Amino acid sequence: MPKKVDHQKRKIQIAETTWKVIVEEGLEQATVRKIAQASDLSVGAVRHYFASQSELLHFSMELVSERVIQRAKERKFSKEQNPLEFVAEGIYEVLPIDEERKIEMEVWLAFSAKVLIDKTLQELSNKVYQDMHQGLKNVVQVLQLFEIAKEGLDLELEVNRLHAIVDGMAMHHLLNPEQFTHEEMIKTLNYHLQSLLQ
Repeated sequence: MPKKVDHQKRKIQIAETTWKVIVEEGLEQATVRKIAQASDLSVGAVRHYFASQSELLHFSMELVSERVIQRAKERKFSKEQNPLEFVAEGIYEVLPIDEERKIEMEVWLAFSAKVLIDKTLQELSNKVYQDMHQGLKNVVQVLQLFEIAKEGLDLELEVNRLHAIVDGMAMHHLLNPEQFTHEEMIKTLNYHLQSLLQ
């Protein structure tokens, strides 16, 4: 009897292998042939799920975004928790604070560079940008909801600033981890969040 294949699970495995190739060898090496080889599959098997490299990259990037959103949705506030801590931990979801998030961020940065020359990926890039922007807007609004934010904050400007800080810190840490350490990244985030409080 033929073995039943979970097609969604197989697509996710191929996407995770794509991440690994991108991190270890760069985005240009993430060809269908290379991904097939790294996945122990035939090129035909990979093409069964993804007709082109662009389709494979698209799915792989969507998976990064979905995982971040899923983790954020699973977070629940408890009354014993410090609201500022809860907010900071939410932002950690998009910072390279551990191996999983580091891989996601490296893949995302490689993808973002590819968007500059492959406009077929622009729509997805815009969607993920908007999702992240909304997530960071929620963060500032949580501070306001708990009535610990300064009065009269310009919500849109604060969200723009937080978004720029988060992106900048992630990039500095990935490119210069010895200079801008994990501890510096957390300290800088907390320093900024403190500046939003009363």
